[in-house]
Amino acid sequence: MSSSGIPRGGPPLTEREAEDLLRCICFKTGPPRTVGVELEWLVHELRDPRVPVPPPRLAAALDDVRSVPLVSSLTFEPGGQLELSSLPAGSLTECLDALAADLRAVRSVLGSHGLTLSGYGVDPWHSPRGRMLHEPRYDAMEAALDRTGPAGRAMMCESASVQICLDAGVEEPGPLGYHRRWQLAHLVGAVLVAAFANSPLHGGRRTGWRSTRQALWTNLDPLRTLAPSPDGEPRAEWAAHVLDTPVMCVRADEGPWEVPEGLTFRDWLRTGLPRPADAEDLRYHMTTLFPPVRPRGHLELRMVDAQPGRDGWMVPVAVTTAVFDDPEAAERVYRAVKPLAERAGAGPAPRNPLWLAAARDGLADPELHAAARAVFSAALEALPRIGAGEELRQAVAAFHERYVIPGSCPADDFEVVAS
Repeated sequence: MSSSGIPRGGPPLTEREAEDLLRCICFKTGPPRTVGVELEWLVHELRDPRVPVPPPRLAAALDDVRSVPLVSSLTFEPGGQLELSSLPAGSLTECLDALAADLRAVRSVLGSHGLTLSGYGVDPWHSPRGRMLHEPRYDAMEAALDRTGPAGRAMMCESASVQICLDAGVEEPGPLGYHRRWQLAHLVGAVLVAAFANSPLHGGRRTGWRSTRQALWTNLDPLRTLAPSPDGEPRAEWAAHVLDTPVMCVRADEGPWEVPEGLTFRDWLRTGLPRPADAEDLRYHMTTLFPPVRPRGHLELRMVDAQPGRDGWMVPVAVTTAVFDDPEAAERVYRAVKPLAERAGAGPAPRNPLWLAAARDGLADPELHAAARAVFSAALEALPRIGAGEELRQAVAAFHERYVIPGSCPADDFEVVAS
């Protein structure tokens, strides 16, 4: 630890040491047993979410939320979005119950301030939304992403998501193997984008995308948001991707952090400039990569828009967990979505034709519609096998009937929905 509190990871890394470290920490294999969720929410005026919340009022409310005892980890995004991250849970039900209890406590505090949590992939009305967090990380992130255009600031301050965290899988081949689950995530991921798209408005106008949030991620950065090839050996592909992606920032003990342009982590290791990189720098660099599926020992599926309603977020978590962790469903879904690989082509997600169609067209796309019907059918059959309760199964069935069967998504019947 440096005198400024920035962790230091020991002596300078060599390129070989960095590759070995990445291979060791990014896919931790074993039988799938745990599930976790990270929920991001926009915070809006309770009576009329179209009315902007003055920053001092929002800051005071968020300060009160910090005092609430929670099981989940509570953090805030740069624009004041609230994030709850569950602990790894031993079952889907345990995970959902713990998060739901924390959400009730948070909503109660916000309600006393006349505010509420709103589930949209991007803020439909308030753009541009100013940054509330002024920290070296976000100062550097803003400077780096501004080089590409306005999508970076919108992502930082105006977006929200449901992120599902599942174990990487076992070493052996088969439906629960980590290589298969890595491939499945990049195909099912596009189906999840399409089925749960919930951000057709931005700045009060329709954008032409069912998931404007996904469109923002697509345009955010030339490399930082891309997936490596899902077809190669996952550890090798991910290690190369991490090392060959430009560094967002070089942390400093004092003053603003340097924001180099075009310096990959591999270049940094080879040159030792602007200072030698260590293991903690590598770990930090990985937190500045935003692919749709990020391996962090487990798999972090990052592609789902925040969902409408108080409990709408539970449906994508349940569907995803069921089709990954139930072996029968995983095999069935893999066979159903495997043909989508031809549509994706050789380009990386989320910038390939499959993912672009998912974000733009949702389930109006015939291939994605057919795939979604197969995914939800398998999930509905698997949920009882993984211990899901009747109420959750009914919620998934209701979503299936309302959206998936007719080929729709929440963006298609968009209305003001505050939790």
